[in-house]
Amino acid sequence: MPDQQHAPLRDNVRLLGGLLGDTLRDQVDESLLNRVEEIRTLAKQARSDGNWQPLLDVMSELPDSDLVPVARAFTHFLNYANIAEQHHRVRRRRDNRREIDVPSPLGTMAELLPRLLNNGHSAEAIVTAISQCRTELVLTAHPTEITRRTLLRKYNDIDVILGQLDRPDLTPKEQQTQLKRLRRRIIAGWQTDEIRRNRPTPVDEAKWGFATIESTLWHALPEFLRDLDEQMLQHTGKRLPLDKAPIRLSSWMGGDRDGNPNVTARVTEEVLLLARWEAADLLLRDINELREDLSFGTCNSALREAAGDHHEPYRELLRKVRQTLTNTREWAEATLNGEIFEGHIYQHDEELLQPLQLIYQSLLDCGMEAIAHGRLETILRRVACFGLTLMKLDIRQESTRHSDVINEVTHYLGIQINNKPYQDWSETEKQTFLINELKNRRPLIPKHFPASAEVQEVLDTFAVLARQPASALGAYIISMATYPSDILAVRLLQQEAGCLTPQRIAPLFETLDDLEGAADSIEQLLAIEWYRQDIGGQQEVMIGYSDSAKDAGFFAASWAQYRAQEALSSVCENAGVHLTLFHGRGGSVSRGGGPAHEALLSQPPGTIKGSVRVTEQGEMIQFKFGLKELAIHNLELYTTATLEATLSPIEKPKQEWREMMQTLADVSVKEYRRIVHHDPRFVDYFRCVTPEQELSRLSLGSRPAKRRASGGVESLRAIPWVFAWTQMRLMLPAWLGTGKALAEQIDQGQQNLLQVMLKDWNFFSMLVDMQEMVMAKADAKVAGYYEQRLLDNVNAQSLGQELQAGFHQAHQAIESISGHSLLANNPMLQFSIAVRNPYIDPLHITQVELMRRLRLQDQDNQEQLEQALMVSIAGIAAGLRNTG
Repeated sequence: MPDQQHAPLRDNVRLLGGLLGDTLRDQVDESLLNRVEEIRTLAKQARSDGNWQPLLDVMSELPDSDLVPVARAFTHFLNYANIAEQHHRVRRRRDNRREIDVPSPLGTMAELLPRLLNNGHSAEAIVTAISQCRTELVLTAHPTEITRRTLLRKYNDIDVILGQLDRPDLTPKEQQTQLKRLRRRIIAGWQTDEIRRNRPTPVDEAKWGFATIESTLWHALPEFLRDLDEQMLQHTGKRLPLDKAPIRLSSWMGGDRDGNPNVTARVTEEVLLLARWEAADLLLRDINELREDLSFGTCNSALREAAGDHHEPYRELLRKVRQTLTNTREWAEATLNGEIFEGHIYQHDEELLQPLQLIYQSLLDCGMEAIAHGRLETILRRVACFGLTLMKLDIRQESTRHSDVINEVTHYLGIQINNKPYQDWSETEKQTFLINELKNRRPLIPKHFPASAEVQEVLDTFAVLARQPASALGAYIISMATYPSDILAVRLLQQEAGCLTPQRIAPLFETLDDLEGAADSIEQLLAIEWYRQDIGGQQEVMIGYSDSAKDAGFFAASWAQYRAQEALSSVCENAGVHLTLFHGRGGSVSRGGGPAHEALLSQPPGTIKGSVRVTEQGEMIQFKFGLKELAIHNLELYTTATLEATLSPIEKPKQEWREMMQTLADVSVKEYRRIVHHDPRFVDYFRCVTPEQELSRLSLGSRPAKRRASGGVESLRAIPWVFAWTQMRLMLPAWLGTGKALAEQIDQGQQNLLQVMLKDWNFFSMLVDMQEMVMAKADAKVAGYYEQRLLDNVNAQSLGQELQAGFHQAHQAIESISGHSLLANNPMLQFSIAVRNPYIDPLHITQVELMRRLRLQDQDNQEQLEQALMVSIAGIAAGLRNTG
């Protein structure tokens, strides 16, 4: 890593580490600091010379009373290393933007727009594409954000202080003031319990999402659109219309009820009302500030007519806006409290936009363009992005919950076919019945239908959705959707509930079989004339990354996702329907994680046609959007990738590449399933060497760790599945099967072909790059320590030996194809991992010992051991970042 470029990062890490050491000495005692320093030195030595025994000896001698403070010390350092790295990313970005002669980096509008023009795209085509572009980021509350909100606020303060310390004009006194502030933040962090004591509710998760909007995205999105507007004006001569927002936000928080009994109709309604309250409150602050600015009387005739004969017409018109926003906020609060509010409120964005646009035009007409492009333009762009509902709320429910409703209703009404209930009808019979009911003007469900509790909950949810304005709702996602009847059943329930503007319905295809059958299912659906007319030429389909990878392994799932997108795109194009693909990605590689820009550009050519949706989950929300500058950067990456994929899609892969990829996928899935699904040793191994059982003790998210209360590994959700493997550094879901598949092809003389694919095919290059990153973060020696201390089953131990061999095989195969050692082309990440390892290693050793002790019965100090274990889990997650 070049010294000059990254010296400030090392300085920040050293500063934060030194202040943490001072805090340990002052807040606990000198002996704790000495123990931590001894352990850190031994960990660095172990990494250097490979001799782990001195470190293990010292760690094994730690009394129980020291386990928590020692684990906390290393966890805090890892969090501070993360802060320093994030701050350094912002610093480097700012440095690059100051360099006039340095070419704009890939992923920026300043680089993309000139390239598109040089490649023959007209300015008009580019402007049209940007204006019609719709990239939607969907924030989800998956339980991978392990850091408490109260600590995140302190960490954000630390970032601000580091920014102040970067200023070259600070006086010595001002520098000391900032260092004192920094010391106070670190002391406060040490004194704060980093472990949640209570599991968050779905409403808590939604409030966390709102806090992310308020703290960064409320400011970052309009600032990004202002930058985009300036780039468009510079390169095309056209501006971004104020009502256009090529990137927007949606949410699953409070709407994702699949496998989460805590998300009820009442919770969904509460979250929607809270979002309305938050949006009104934020906009009210904006309007108050705008009134302070517009204190003059010059205006055009249209504004004069609207405001009346008032000496400050802009303020007078905004007074009415302010009152209606106040009413809207009070209405939301009253409704949340079960009270009635009678005042006039805003229901639709257009009602708010009308007076603001009137003011904007008046300022332009009166020669005050500079004022129009100031705070008022920011508010107009915020309304375009967030509206009166802050984020559109998606609803997700499992397909059988809807068919259960139809089954129960038809049973009550005595409707059968060949003496069979609805659940036993053929797919053709279900479709015929559902279409007939959709065409029928009379209601199907009786007013006083005696529904079971589960069916009533589904009906109550649709009743809540029917009461919402269309702007409040995103997609209705059906998980485990297999047949057209799954979609038609939801559409019928929307109609029965009286949804005047029903949500678009997006089937979610997750498992390998579902992905392979997705195109056939959508083709059958679009063949139904009533449905094709109903959707108005727009269809959304969600591609699941988590469960497909858990089902088939990373490589096979990735190829299945690729082929499914191609087939779905072809089906929709043939039917004259525009397809929007919704990528259900997670933070980890095995759940679709990775650099967003590269991921979108590696999608099959022609599958991103101006619109795409992507989930942002858990700790990745904080990582990408926790700081305003990083948020702007990531918003730009998403937008440029969507624009480039739309206007300049990559060439289709060669047939020999496809055949090779299919061969790799076939071998990979066979090996993956041989071990995960069919090896009788696997469950014992998994449950012994990973903290899967202990993870349930962490109050991470509102959703249960398993889809069913009982069940084995197959019922475990994809997130804790990945999280557990990451904790012990084997990272098995990301590479199992891949190594064998690649090694076989290398042995058969196909290395040159694989290297050509790596060089010339974005999709394959991304897969290999992600494998390389995972292999670099994985650590066979650490995983072996978990096996050594926790496995007492001889059969499970033999499986461990096989997996270790498979890991080394994958490692060698990746290096053979890439032609270099792991991360040789990414020195920044190499440095990051090297810095972290001596701090993560003691946490691994602590975690293993705590798991071993807690699994023994009748531990007197169980509570103390559990706390130390939770801290170790949090620390390892912080050190490895994309954990679940």
